[in-house]
Amino acid sequence: MANVTVNGITYTVEAGTKLGDLLAREQHMSMPCGGHGRCGKCRVAAAGELSDYSDRERDFLSEKEFREGVRLACCAVVEGDCTVQLAGTNAGQIRIAGDMPAITLKPVFSAYGFVLDIGTTTLAARLYDVRGTLLAQSSRLNPQAGWGADVISRIEAAMKGEDRAIAAAIREAVDALLTELSQKAGISSREIDGVTITGNTVMLHLLTGTSVEPLSHAPFAAERLFGENVSAESLHLASLLPDTEIYLAPCAAAFVGADLMTALLAGGICEKSDTQLLADIGTNGEIALWHDAQLYCCSTAAGPAFEGAGISMGMGGSSGAVDRVTVQNGKITSHVIGDTAPRGICGSGVVDAVACLLETGLMDETGYIEEESAVIANPVVFTQNDVRMVQLAKSAIHAGIRTLLHTAGLSCEDVAALLIAGGFGSYLDVANGAKIGLFPEEMLSYIHVVGNAALSGASMMLLNNDYRAVCEKYAKSAKIVELSTDPFFADEYMARMLF
Repeated sequence: MANVTVNGITYTVEAGTKLGDLLAREQHMSMPCGGHGRCGKCRVAAAGELSDYSDRERDFLSEKEFREGVRLACCAVVEGDCTVQLAGTNAGQIRIAGDMPAITLKPVFSAYGFVLDIGTTTLAARLYDVRGTLLAQSSRLNPQAGWGADVISRIEAAMKGEDRAIAAAIREAVDALLTELSQKAGISSREIDGVTITGNTVMLHLLTGTSVEPLSHAPFAAERLFGENVSAESLHLASLLPDTEIYLAPCAAAFVGADLMTALLAGGICEKSDTQLLADIGTNGEIALWHDAQLYCCSTAAGPAFEGAGISMGMGGSSGAVDRVTVQNGKITSHVIGDTAPRGICGSGVVDAVACLLETGLMDETGYIEEESAVIANPVVFTQNDVRMVQLAKSAIHAGIRTLLHTAGLSCEDVAALLIAGGFGSYLDVANGAKIGLFPEEMLSYIHVVGNAALSGASMMLLNNDYRAVCEKYAKSAKIVELSTDPFFADEYMARMLF
């Protein structure tokens, strides 16, 4: 056995334990690539009895980092007693606010109600009283990031026996948010007597401990599509009374989740007479089209590039992140969150950076950078591989939009509005989004950014019980467009790679 001291806390593990496994389990350390040694982002300062540096570490780490004892947690193996120092992290700019129409109160609770959006990358929550007053709100990073930045990595981890640990991590985070918001409001969390939770289909499976095996292969049939009540006790949420009712919002399909359904509720596009689109752009991009009283939905794997993961110097929207990039007098200039020294670049900065590289000619329309990398804000650089990650993500979203339109026999000119939902979209410069081809440029004039619509829609269901039936109707009536087998999508996906 060996003692591993992490930021002053000592854990006893068996020799031969991978350091990353310990940190993911106990510290919920983010592992964007799922611990496969592909991203180099699980850097820690470590000393003591650890395995020799691996080839992967030698590829990623600089000479200075070697001298300072920096290791990649996913590669280092504990051989005896050692100490580890983790850098501080915070949730950064997680979007909690979102457009929400005026509603009639018919709450599903009698004292206090809690609502939560479980995103692949982030969690956002609100606490209301029975009069509909917003008492407190908060956010944090999803601790499941320790098992990978995207849903596929987490499905793989769950199928390898990590399902209980993954469920425990998210439940612990939910309990922490319940306690935090209750303390802010000056109440006991056990006074909360109504909860509504939304999220994508995979996140709800992992929360409830439902098998994700059917989600891992064709025909991708979800074990549950939710739209049901469970008890706090069944989810092991200790901060609530055991019989507290928790409503899990309905999903439409394996990868068209409750988050899109509740975003539709808040966006209100299905109540309009004209043709409208809603795109929730995140790690798992979900798109909906309302036309002629029919709802079309699809899911496209944008990947975590727009959340900062998968980018060589990507990070969340916290202090030190480049969040805005512009061209002034022919040169690239940047804004850094906190007006401090730049440490990395977040999603909004990623889109800006690519648009500016294109504008200055440092990158051509194919995405080629002659110098292999470009300085955005020293020492933050954007590499050739970073550009490729953005190409994959933006072409997936753009092609998804055009495929839905094609399915309905429509063109961009037939659309009256495009609503952009989600945390990333809230900080996006939509003009730069159009410039790089994230969505059709001809739609730019009628794009509306609506914030965290998924959380707002879930709040509507918490505050008025009638909205549950509305949301369930959306989920059951949606026509799911399967992009993976659609030849039009395949052609569009390749065509939209160009900038």
